[in-house]
Amino acid sequence: MRLIGHVLLFVVAVFVVPALAAAGWWELQERPRRWSEADWSSSGLLPRAAASPDAAIYVMAARTGGFKGAFSVHSWIVTKAAGADRYDRYDKVGWGAPIRHNGYPADARWYSNEPWVVRGIHGAEAERLIPAVEAAIRAYPFARPGDYHIWPGPNSNSFVSHVLASVPELNAVLPPHATGRDFAPGLASLVWSPGTRDLHATLGGYVGISAGATSGLELHLLGLVAGIDFAEPGLKIPAFGTLSLTAPAVASN
Repeated sequence: MRLIGHVLLFVVAVFVVPALAAAGWWELQERPRRWSEADWSSSGLLPRAAASPDAAIYVMAARTGGFKGAFSVHSWIVTKAAGADRYDRYDKVGWGAPIRHNGYPADARWYSNEPWVVRGIHGAEAERLIPAVEAAIRAYPFARPGDYHIWPGPNSNSFVSHVLASVPELNAVLPPHATGRDFAPGLASLVWSPGTRDLHATLGGYVGISAGATSGLELHLLGLVAGIDFAEPGLKIPAFGTLSLTAPAVASN
């Protein structure tokens, strides 16, 4: 019984308290209450495509809308071929054909929330990886109408995680509050990725663990993620993001 009590105390301290704090913080924010009231325009975060001749790949994210925005972000992929005068953006959404190509400006706000770049790659490396990224997008197995499930997935973050896992050279992992990023079909999954040197185990996306060079050490519970980032030292706090241990601010919004 003492062990059970310690486990429950750990779960409350590590997962429940941060989630409740995030919910309280979110309720205090000024934000649109309806989809039609939200700002979906370009944030101006990315340089104009025509002004930047190099190839580029961006993994991007922004807080999502409604109450779920307290706990999760929406993520997407942006590419630009060398010399191209426009970006190509790929999202997964919850209506119609789920995979959208250029449904929004590349760096658009999501439900009025400002985006940030999770990972950016430029020049020859981006040019080399774009065909692999596009192949991974075409191969995504949950691309039919009805293949979107907000929790535990497959959702927008599951889609981007599929691309990152398929192209480990991107050397990227979604932030801990990208709910659905750890979804795997079936009852249980155990995957070792030699490209990122990560081990990922999950029970239907509800409970799991990740450990390795890219992920650091993570514990997953009901879509919430807690852990430690060793590559870029930081604490992964459920519903909040990564608190950098080398900079004064939270690394992901």
